[in-house]
Amino acid sequence: MSCGRRVVITGIGMLTPLGLDTESSWQAIKRGEIGIAELTRVQLDELDVALAAELKDFKATDYIEARAARRMDEVTQYGLVAAREAFRQSGLKEGDFDSNLAGVIFATGIGGINTFEREKQAGIEKGYNRVSPFFIPLTIANMTAGAVAQDLSLHGLSSAVITACAASTNALGEAFHKIRDGYLDVIVAGGAEAAITPMGVGGFTAMRALSKSTDPKRASIPFDAERSGFVIGEGAGALILEEYEHAKRRGAEILGEVAGYGSTSDAYHMTAPDPEGTQAARCLQLAVEDAGIRPEDIGYINAHGTSTELNDASETLAIHKVFGEHAKKMKVSSTKSMTGHLLGASGVVEAAFCALGLKEQFVPPTMGLENPDPDCDLDYVANAGEDFSYEYALKNSLGFGGHNASVVLKRYTGK
Repeated sequence: MSCGRRVVITGIGMLTPLGLDTESSWQAIKRGEIGIAELTRVQLDELDVALAAELKDFKATDYIEARAARRMDEVTQYGLVAAREAFRQSGLKEGDFDSNLAGVIFATGIGGINTFEREKQAGIEKGYNRVSPFFIPLTIANMTAGAVAQDLSLHGLSSAVITACAASTNALGEAFHKIRDGYLDVIVAGGAEAAITPMGVGGFTAMRALSKSTDPKRASIPFDAERSGFVIGEGAGALILEEYEHAKRRGAEILGEVAGYGSTSDAYHMTAPDPEGTQAARCLQLAVEDAGIRPEDIGYINAHGTSTELNDASETLAIHKVFGEHAKKMKVSSTKSMTGHLLGASGVVEAAFCALGLKEQFVPPTMGLENPDPDCDLDYVANAGEDFSYEYALKNSLGFGGHNASVVLKRYTGK
């Protein structure tokens, strides 16, 4: 158990398939809306995937000066917009903080794949000596972290986490530890993904990872016996984490607390989770222990819940291993049923939903859960969110390569 400094959330920003800001996304979650629709970004006759969770009506130049936007891959555009929203909400301004003690940890699963594909085609058609001089800066996965640090003039640690679909939960947890242990006072912790491209969709299709459903309401259906794969999504999320006394001194509105973090590796398979859920369970246990609480104190888990056969069953098993009899008393849901799978951005967006749910004492639903899998036997808050009294929530993420990450969030009660 840590005896370090308290870490609070003072700003939230996001772009999701449900809305282009935090408020619209959260209200859509509460209503149980589905952000999945016809795949428009990729048009390849040979693909048998019909649906995706795309951003709706996003135009970079509505948020970023045109010249600057042209020098960013979509993944960086998304991340910067989310970070700016979070920073605005935090109320941080020059003089409120030491920029040398303020940093960025921003994640992605894939990085600038849009730029890679465009410039590869340009190289084929025009010759590789005609590739853009911005190709490398726009493609490399750390560039979003760098752009956020530059935009907000943050001179502390600037780092990128790349652990597939666990990436932004790892980013959030690492940021929590950096502040808790006294290295920094403020961190923008986030994640972004923009992989709805021919190669992105084609690659996941070739793995047989994507749902082939043509019905948006039956495509991303975590824990359902008829689930057949995830729905690829895109977007970004960012949280402003701040040392508690630092936030109090400047009169910031505190939206919630980060209380614990765990991370483990299955070391089992390139893409499949360990069906026994051994290290996924240990990750949950470590996060609870890091928060200094009992498993019984967790009221809600926002599960990784991808709607794939292997993930949902093994994650359920891991929850049973850690929480025992209490597992049946908790609420568990997957908001990927509404947002689709935002890959490297999913963890931080879903952690934000946890923080907002704790603040409002509300648990988001798992939409589309009509035929429960007998191996998935928890209370998944099927098809309608619930008002619920709870003090702690846990965000769980699992990534290709065996990466597991869990973060415990706490309701802030004013003291």
